[in-house]
Amino acid sequence: MFHALSTHFIVNHRLNTVWLDRIWKAGIPAVEIFCARQHLDYHNKAQIEELGHWFKDSPLYLHSLHAPMYSDDCWGRTGPNAVITITEPVKAKRIPMVDEIKRALEVAEDIPCKYLIQHIGVGNEEYDERKLDAAFTALDELRVFAKQRGVQILLENIPNKLSSAERLVQFLEMTHLDLGFCFDTGHANIMEGVEQAFQIMRNRIRSTHVHDNDSVNDIHYFPYLKQGGTIDWRKTMNLLRSHQDQYPLMLELKEDPTMGPPLDAIQEIFRRLESEPTPEER
Repeated sequence: MFHALSTHFIVNHRLNTVWLDRIWKAGIPAVEIFCARQHLDYHNKAQIEELGHWFKDSPLYLHSLHAPMYSDDCWGRTGPNAVITITEPVKAKRIPMVDEIKRALEVAEDIPCKYLIQHIGVGNEEYDERKLDAAFTALDELRVFAKQRGVQILLENIPNKLSSAERLVQFLEMTHLDLGFCFDTGHANIMEGVEQAFQIMRNRIRSTHVHDNDSVNDIHYFPYLKQGGTIDWRKTMNLLRSHQDQYPLMLELKEDPTMGPPLDAIQEIFRRLESEPTPEER
């Protein structure tokens, strides 16, 4: 499968060309950049231009951007007003959040990419039709803004009552928005299960987030290498291979000093994932 890596594994470090060069030299041909302002400050034109010049001269491909989750540079610790969610029912509050996502999308003007990964709501959010109405309004506006920059929006399954695999399919059927999905293995493992979520989402999957967890907490474990993971990677790889022309095999991992040099560990994960036997090989 085509390999890709989310910069989530270094999200608490400023993204620079040194990191990108290391990723390319590790044999990874594509990345997803996580738009967190301590990592990629999408308001900082100097940082965006520096990265843009590097990408123009590099074979590394920017597959996608991950939409910002907070407007500050410390994971929302400045207070609840830093949270960015397109499910905010109050229009006056939602507009600045949508504008923040637009600023992240403007990165594609300097660094072309194909997709923006977007959440509907936040972790553990309850179902509310007003929130879905707000999400539709926001996505309808963002879809046009993204298209003008050559970007398509993908909705990600996340652990809440708005974004299970089934809810996402229902949302698109109800709104007629022509959007794809980013299939997250770890989130599916917490929710309905990897196989069930994949079967529901499979026809619209255009990207992936591959990581492990204990089936309860969203901890983005390194597959195989971190004790306590619960995903069956043989079954999962057989599922992913069944539609592999639609999407890359993208790792989205959390920084973990116990893993040693992260890119060495990442190369090992890709090797072991690809070594999982197909049904015919058993």
